[in-house]
Amino acid sequence: MYPSAAQPARLYESVCDDILKRIDRGEWNERGKLPSIRELAQELGVHRLTVFKAYQLLKQSGKAYVKDKSGYYLNTGSLPSDLTAMPAVHSHIQQNPLSDIQRVPVVYQFSQALLDPNLLPNQYLSAYVKQAFDLYPKVLGTYAPVQGDEELREAMAEYLAVQHRLVLTPGELLITSGAQQALDLLAKTLLKPRDVVLVDRPTYGAAMDIFRSYGAQLAAVDIHPHGYDLEQVARLMKERKPRFFYLNPTFHNPTGYTVSAEQRKRLVELAAEHRCLLVEDDPFHDIYFKQPPPPPLFAYDTEGYVAYIRSFSKYIAPGLRIAAVAARQPVIGNLLTAKSLADNGTPLLNQKIFLLLFFSDRMQRHLEKLRIALHVRMSIMEEALSGTGLSWTRPAGGLNLWIKLPDGIKAGPLLAKGMEHSLTFVPGTICDPLAEFDDRIRLSYSYANENQLREGVQLLAGLLRSLA
Repeated sequence: MYPSAAQPARLYESVCDDILKRIDRGEWNERGKLPSIRELAQELGVHRLTVFKAYQLLKQSGKAYVKDKSGYYLNTGSLPSDLTAMPAVHSHIQQNPLSDIQRVPVVYQFSQALLDPNLLPNQYLSAYVKQAFDLYPKVLGTYAPVQGDEELREAMAEYLAVQHRLVLTPGELLITSGAQQALDLLAKTLLKPRDVVLVDRPTYGAAMDIFRSYGAQLAAVDIHPHGYDLEQVARLMKERKPRFFYLNPTFHNPTGYTVSAEQRKRLVELAAEHRCLLVEDDPFHDIYFKQPPPPPLFAYDTEGYVAYIRSFSKYIAPGLRIAAVAARQPVIGNLLTAKSLADNGTPLLNQKIFLLLFFSDRMQRHLEKLRIALHVRMSIMEEALSGTGLSWTRPAGGLNLWIKLPDGIKAGPLLAKGMEHSLTFVPGTICDPLAEFDDRIRLSYSYANENQLREGVQLLAGLLRSLA
């Protein structure tokens, strides 16, 4: 009845299909309650995790919902009385464990891949705010175009052409309120329940949460210090027929790996061959320590198989929330429609301030100093980590270290201990589409100052010894 164990990625889909058929036949209609995960696993002769994943698919597609401490119920259109107060929350909102960790107020903040506010260009940012009002006195009295301020899109198109050899017009750019909104708009326009999305393993946890919130199934593509196994990528594109492949090839989050130019070219070729859109997330491109990284995948694309998200929130001015999406038709047109429904345009004042700030000579000089400062902080963290039994691959840029824990130490208990002592990091399970990697953690060296880096790593080392 079910695929063999050699195809575990598809087993829970078959179980889900079987459940749907039995629902249609009316087998489970008493009070709408489905069998427990244990009961159904025993009945079908499969692992409980397989049934859990099948139930999660039902939940994501709106066919079922979870009642706390009670189990899974059919969603027949009317929810029980204790859930009717907020049906939208129970029907659609997914958990965001990364955000939950980052909201915890702590002294040693190693979970935030953001800049220490003291590294931002605060001293002269106010001058550009004043300049924006001087040059555009009516800026607060009007909405921005939905696609983004035309002057900003023209400057951005020219910048990307000169810096990264991207061939595009201002009409192929959309300004969004950060990269997170760009991902949400792409998911909204491209996905329907049970569509397959390829993702790096590991990858950015919030991106997975977004895709799952639209009912997507995730298929993992392993990323290594040398990049991808391109045979694995080709096989998954052929077998799973994904709607898109979400990837972060430049100073990858969380590992820090960078994919070579040769692999980037081949990835674009595979995308065209299998008609699979590549969604390239590029939040750290300017944060290199020695040599600039290869051009984005978009530079190698001539047929419209890459959507390129360039974010500046991490290291320019997080409060402005400015990102740009580059894509060809029909993708850019669909994104524009979704953006009009989401917020009708990113705030015009933010765009004008960013326009004046980012393209200034002063900011480009600041970026040179910022790269040096972050390289120093990474070196401080690495020096403090030496002798702790932890291991990692040194990145050539970005804001994170991807750490391998000593044998026998798990990320979950270590994080719980850390929170007790005002220290947080990102456990590897959050970054893994298979929810494994409990022997890995992501440490960000960009948010804590130099003293906090030394003290926090010393504290972390003590916590490791207590768990050994």
